[in-house]
Parts: sequence; C-alpha cells; structure tokens
Amino acid sequence: MSYLFLIFLCLAQKGANLPLYGVRVLFIVPQNNFNDEEYRIPKEILSQLGAEITVASEDTTEATGMFELSLKPEVRIGDISFLDYEVTVLIGGSGSVSLFNDGNLHKNLISADSADKIIGAISLAPVILARAGLLKGRRATIGKTPWAKKLLLEMGAIYTGQEVERDGNIVTAAGLRGEKPFVDELIAVITEKRGDSSE
Repeated sequence: MSYLFLIFLCLAQKGANLPLYGVRVLFIVPQNNFNDEEYRIPKEILSQLGAEITVASEDTTEATGMFELSLKPEVRIGDISFLDYEVTVLIGGSGSVSLFNDGNLHKNLISADSADKIIGAISLAPVILARAGLLKGRRATIGKTPWAKKLLLEMGAIYTGQEVERDGNIVTAAGLRGEKPFVDELIAVITEKRGDSSE
C-alpha cells in the first residue's frame, strides 16, 4: 500500500513541476515536406513542460520533413477524434497543400472548434482552417505568401499580418522562424483555459 502511495506522490510532484503535465496535444504533420522546425521546436517545448504529444498524418508510414527530419506518425488522421485532445497543432511546410482539402481533417477540426478545444496552425497550415470554414470573421495570420493571404481573405478571415494571432481558441502564426512566439501563445491559451476550468 505504501508503495502505491509513493508512486502517487512522485506523480503528483512531477505534475507540480511540469505546468502542462497531462495536457494531451495532437500534432498534425503532412506526410511529405512538413517544416522541420515548425514541428521540432513546439514539440520539444511542450514535451519539456509535461504535455503528452501524439503525432498524426495521412498514414503511419515514415513522414519526411523539408530538410533532414523524418518521423513515424503514431496514428492516421482519419482514425482518431480530435475531441480526445485538448490541443491540436497543424504544422506547415510545402507539403501541407496535401491537407488543404482533407474532408476527415476538416470534420475533426470543426468538431474540436465547436467543443472549444485549442487549435494552432503555423506557416501555410492556416489555409486548412480557412478551407474548413473556421476562420470566417476571425482574426488570423499566415506565412508571407501572397496567394495564401489572398485565400484567407477570400474565405472570410480578418488577415492581420501579425507574427502570431489569436482569436478565441484559435492561434495562427506566420512561421519564418516564429515557432517560439507561436508555442508561447499556445501555452498562454492552455494555461488560461486550465485556470478557468479549475475555478
């Protein structure tokens, strides 16, 4: 009995030292040509703070970054419910175009947004949110690509051009070495929502 108590005490202490302990975060990466740093930096920071990270893509075969990074997604996008996660993070890169019109992804994102889950998208990935209809009337930003900005505006987003933009539960970022401000804003939203739920 005392052994179980010690395990519980260790877990409680671990949680006290890790502010995001137990927060379930889903990373969505394109199967090919995701942006290495947009994936690596947020994942490292969130993991170090105690978040539980799951990586999903179109398949569970090896996913490759635009540079040297490769990884093996744990789950397929079509096989999971985003409602099982507190946060969904969409990673950009040139390969994100393969997800722009993914119906399963759109459906999951709409469900997560309706449930007030936190959603983040960086670089070109905000296009996915726009195509899912989630940026209409919302402030958002995106990578500095003219056609991407035009698409956001066409889909009813309020484009701000900021490095990072938050509107409610949705955080968008332009990328261009802005991974740290992006993850900082996600952490701020997580912390805020956790505080609200504990009151």
